[in-house]
Amino acid sequence: MKRSRINRLTMGEVSLIPLIDTFATLLVIFMVTAPMVQNSIKVDLPQGNSREAGGAAQECVVTVSKDGKVFFNSYPIEEQKLVSVVKKSIEYKEDLPVFVRADQTVAYGKIIEIVDELKQAGVKYVAMSTRQVA
Repeated sequence: MKRSRINRLTMGEVSLIPLIDTFATLLVIFMVTAPMVQNSIKVDLPQGNSREAGGAAQECVVTVSKDGKVFFNSYPIEEQKLVSVVKKSIEYKEDLPVFVRADQTVAYGKIIEIVDELKQAGVKYVAMSTRQVA
């Protein structure tokens, strides 16, 4: 009679510690990899030998696609509105750099126009994005 009572007491325990450890590990993995994933417009960047710039807490990225469309932080905008949109973005942090990502087939003059508009908006630092040479 005593034996059945012992089996009944030990059978009901479920440990949640391994489940919590698994979820904590997955959370850490997703938190580390999420900033690395960059959903953006597909552009074929030109090659460059310069080192990679350190990322800012808040990034401003102007992208010019192969067909000449302009995007600000992955959102399509009209080129005429670029100055006002950038002014609003750098309103509270004037020294925030703006990264220009342009397809290598985009005309040089188009990129210069974009950079001039960024300077007109009050941007102090403009960086050109390239892909690293392997």
